[in-house]
Amino acid sequence: MSDVWSVVMADSFMQRYPLVSDMPFQKRRCWNYENGTMMTAMERMYEQTGDERYYDYIKTNMDLFIQEDGSIATYNLNEYNVDMINQGKTLFLLYNKTGEAKYKKALDLLVTQLKGHPRTSEGGLWHKKIYPFQMWLDGVCMTSPLLAAYGKTFNEPEWFDDVANEILLMERVSRDPHTGLLYHGWDESKEERWANKETGCSPHFWGRAVGWYVMAVVDVLDFLPIDHPKRGQIIGIFYRLVQALLNVQDEQSGMWYQVLNQGTRKGNYLEASGTAMFTCALAKGCRMGYLGKDALQAARRGHQGLLEHCVGKEADGTYHLDKICSVAGLGNRPYRDGSFSYYISEPTRKDDPKGFAPFVMACLEIEAAASVE
Repeated sequence: MSDVWSVVMADSFMQRYPLVSDMPFQKRRCWNYENGTMMTAMERMYEQTGDERYYDYIKTNMDLFIQEDGSIATYNLNEYNVDMINQGKTLFLLYNKTGEAKYKKALDLLVTQLKGHPRTSEGGLWHKKIYPFQMWLDGVCMTSPLLAAYGKTFNEPEWFDDVANEILLMERVSRDPHTGLLYHGWDESKEERWANKETGCSPHFWGRAVGWYVMAVVDVLDFLPIDHPKRGQIIGIFYRLVQALLNVQDEQSGMWYQVLNQGTRKGNYLEASGTAMFTCALAKGCRMGYLGKDALQAARRGHQGLLEHCVGKEADGTYHLDKICSVAGLGNRPYRDGSFSYYISEPTRKDDPKGFAPFVMACLEIEAAASVE
């Protein structure tokens, strides 16, 4: 087989799942963040290879939802749900390549949501309308890279300050000073059952939540102006968080655990999506000069661990990625209390875009690092 794992995996996914939103585990065809994560991975494949198949895949999947007037099928602005922003990231590519107004109008619609989105007292975006005064780590990845790209593309620099505030606020309120890791969620009101009555934080460090956050930071820095007053601070907290992640990387496998700092606890397991996200963010962070070679070494170990423990071959010759946590959240019904037993109780599955897409992007970064050495 080819040793270009990015191509092997991306092509396997396209062959098995021509429409991401029709994957077996998706309840219905709808605009969602899982689709968006896969679109971002395919955009990076297109940028790296120039292969039009990846662009065509993006356009086919996005045009299921983008209407001629710029409205988005199945999307409801009034839900005020940050997850709904993530699938908009490839609209920049589609608009730039086609010049069709519907893609710009769809972007404007998503940004309109964020203009009126409910916020905490310090301007942090609520995760959803149904989760008052809550910020979750994953939400930073859903919104901040798109807003930073929008600010740069359409010369609206006020979004840079908003994005910087989101990243710095989330880190400040969720960081544990003892481990340096970030808790999954924070409730400013401290009313949720899962929230610590003193800090407002949820009780554990969930791998994928931290993964979303580090991917968000390293992607936002692609757009944040070099002279932005908060840029250095953002790079500094990214560096600090990566050091905490290096401390909890599993020495034997190179992977990271579902609950990051409790690797020896019964029921905990080595999880693919968080590992892929860390691998991607650490390798990219090194490529961009934000991190040292220790981060790249850790990323390579993570990549190898995924290849050894999570990648498998199907009967038709395509490849899959396994051991991806299907979902994990806080609150709602049935109530998710953020406990250790909760995080390890959610099932794992193959090929979920929340793990598969970051793995494709991680492969691209590992391959890029190899090409310059």
